[in-house]
Amino acid sequence: GYGALYFVRQMLHDLGQDIAGRTVAISGFGNVAWGAVKKATEMGAKVVTLSGPDGYVFDPKGVSGDKIDYMLELRLSGEDIVAPYAERYPEATFFPGRKPWEHPVDIALPCATQNELGAEDAKELIKNGCIAVGEGANMPSTTEATEVFLQNKILFAPGKAANAGGVATSALEMSQNSARVSWPFEKVDHQLNNIMINIYHNMANAAKEYGHEDNFVVGANIAGFLKVADAMMAQGIV
Repeated sequence: GYGALYFVRQMLHDLGQDIAGRTVAISGFGNVAWGAVKKATEMGAKVVTLSGPDGYVFDPKGVSGDKIDYMLELRLSGEDIVAPYAERYPEATFFPGRKPWEHPVDIALPCATQNELGAEDAKELIKNGCIAVGEGANMPSTTEATEVFLQNKILFAPGKAANAGGVATSALEMSQNSARVSWPFEKVDHQLNNIMINIYHNMANAAKEYGHEDNFVVGANIAGFLKVADAMMAQGIV
């Protein structure tokens, strides 16, 4: 969740925009969604939705403070529902059986599950003024939704890049284990931020170099392929 926000912030920054002051729709309420809400709030954005299998909640005042802590209580309850959020916080509204992409927001962060954001959802987000989408789950946007975003020049960060924070943090853990040291949270967080910025730049540069500037789906695919190909050649495999 943290990594996805570092990635999206850099994506906006490179176009002279800021995440501070933006409204954000987030799906899910688990680990990734919790991290995304926490980091988005720290960056000055306002998260207005959470979702679960039962529907979604819209909180016009924003998910912040003790509400972020309450997300952990919802997860630990084992009930896998978000409706209790609206019962605890009366300013929020619960929409049963619906998805959070129908509210006007600046940024959408699908952080729940595969294929949760379809073409009609993408069109609704665009109609309501969404400028950026960052995937915080594995392939949460359908192929058709991705095409809609790209055709409409929406900033779209594919999960294979924006959702790399978990793997990156695992690599940092392995480094600590190998050296038999323990880094403070601040160092891990700083390293993660740098990793996500580097991933963004590799993706953006690859897209531009191969004639697809600002198409980050193509850029992520090419950058990923080149990284594997270079490693294979360096080891004499090909």
